[in-house]
Amino acid sequence: MHSCQGGMNIGRIFICWLCWLCGPAWAMDVAAVDAAALPHGAQSLTAYLSVLEDEGGGLDFDGARARDAEFRNAGKADEALSFGYTRSAFWLRVVLRNPGDRPLERLVEISNARLSDIRFYQPDVDGRYHVQRSGSAHPYATRPYPNRYYVYPVRLEPHARQTIYVRVWSEGAKLIPLTLWEPAAYAAYQRHDYLVQGAYFGAAGAMMLFNFVLFLTLRDRLYLMYVGFVFFAVMALSGQNGLAQEWLWPGVSGSWPNTAASLGFSLSAGMLTTFMRRMINTRMVIPRLDRVLVGLQLFFFCAPLATLFFYVQTAGPITTLWAVSAPLIMVIGIVCAFKRQRPAYFFTAAYLLFFLGNASSSLAALAILPHNTITNYGSQIGSCIEMLMLAFALADRVYVMRREKEKAQRAAFAAQSDLIAGLQESERLLESRVNQRTRELKVANEHLAALSMTDGLTAIANRRRFDEVLSAEWARAARQHHMLAIGLLDIDYFKQYNDHYGHQQGDECLRVVAATFKAQLQRGGDLVARYGGEEFAFVAPATDADQALAIADGVCRAVAALELPHARAPGGTLTVSLGVASWMPLAGEAPDALLRAADQALYRAKQLGRNRVEVH
Repeated sequence: MHSCQGGMNIGRIFICWLCWLCGPAWAMDVAAVDAAALPHGAQSLTAYLSVLEDEGGGLDFDGARARDAEFRNAGKADEALSFGYTRSAFWLRVVLRNPGDRPLERLVEISNARLSDIRFYQPDVDGRYHVQRSGSAHPYATRPYPNRYYVYPVRLEPHARQTIYVRVWSEGAKLIPLTLWEPAAYAAYQRHDYLVQGAYFGAAGAMMLFNFVLFLTLRDRLYLMYVGFVFFAVMALSGQNGLAQEWLWPGVSGSWPNTAASLGFSLSAGMLTTFMRRMINTRMVIPRLDRVLVGLQLFFFCAPLATLFFYVQTAGPITTLWAVSAPLIMVIGIVCAFKRQRPAYFFTAAYLLFFLGNASSSLAALAILPHNTITNYGSQIGSCIEMLMLAFALADRVYVMRREKEKAQRAAFAAQSDLIAGLQESERLLESRVNQRTRELKVANEHLAALSMTDGLTAIANRRRFDEVLSAEWARAARQHHMLAIGLLDIDYFKQYNDHYGHQQGDECLRVVAATFKAQLQRGGDLVARYGGEEFAFVAPATDADQALAIADGVCRAVAALELPHARAPGGTLTVSLGVASWMPLAGEAPDALLRAADQALYRAKQLGRNRVEVH
């Protein structure tokens, strides 16, 4: 067996040597495709292609034919030629022959919807070549056959052979799959293909509508994030598959069809990362890896800008970063699953299936896996299953919330039953329990009173508490004839911070500043409060101006030491400005003057450049 194979290999080498001696015409005979014998009605043309690279992109058809001797066999048995991200144009040549006695009608399919410019050169019966020009950069009406891909009818006369030339250029990756089809087989394949596409996009539309209704009902932004993820994923895949150009913008030409698909992929990944962070609560579960997710979010949401204005220059690097980020998200999901986070189980399983679906399609394109329904539609199958799994995760979220509510209701009912049983047991026990409940009610009221004096966002005193303490300390300072100091703090460029990072990050910023502010006032009688918006205040009894200035300066330095990023601030980090005032109150005066003095000092600190403290 081995000797036979060795003899066959030697024979092939000898035939190739003869081809080289006899010139390109003989080589073309060897590489001719028998159009009458197509297995299962289709034949990949990759192994039969000869390729000429046009690095400058300026070679015309006559020039390409004049360089026939420079065409080189593709030397691949894959389903597609892949030339990566290059600015070159590529000329492809394939020879078709009809050994039969009847003419043949065939279709040549180029199944990559994102190829920008395709020129298909076919000879007529007199040997004159005619060109059909189409591609994603041209309107849909330029296609000779209505399909989401590029399909070209070919007629072969009896005992004839045709040499077909194809020039391909694209802004993005140059993946070129060519297949020769029998018309009947292709019609059956096309019906099945569009049925699958319709099922996928119909399911995705139903999931979007259902979860949008849930968002309107529950007011949970997680459902809106899911809808955004599905919407952008659908837009990306419709652009990737050519359906967007067929149905959404058939008259558009230029780079928009390719750019729209890239935008969709980036924005869908950004929405998915945002969904993941909120769903699993990665900021609390894995704070260090959460910073990686924040970086990925920035990449996914900023990549569309680079794609929109510099698509050709950035498509390759962005694709490389995508290849790194996809398994990275998978790893982070697995880490959260190992930490026994229930939502992470759903997310990781969904993302794994999506990853496997994409991998199966890629491996099939490289001829490593066989072509079947699963591998041909792997990306969409994986995407659909991922959407379903994430929808199940959202449903599980509702289930968990309902279960916790029912548990709380059962606990409340059990407590009520115990109370009734106790009341029925004896008058003494009734009185004892009433007294106990009264005490508990008093504690609860005290707790509610404390809550009414506390700012819900920052967990420090609110404006109401600040006003009460200031009035009390003012009266006591007047009685005891000692100094009273107050300070007002304002976060520098906080509106710009909110606009740039969003309100959720703005709330986190307020919490961090409040905690830092409070940590700088350690005395028992001092009070730190949220004065309103991004303003905070402190009250320091028995404190003169120098002491108040030292306290405020410590706060200013502590916040600056945090080095919180602030891209819209001059220094690039978050800073605060403070104004302080201190004097001895007199009986009959109100603290309003002291507040105005501190406010004037704060205004002066802002005028003098911010990130500083001024004393009245």
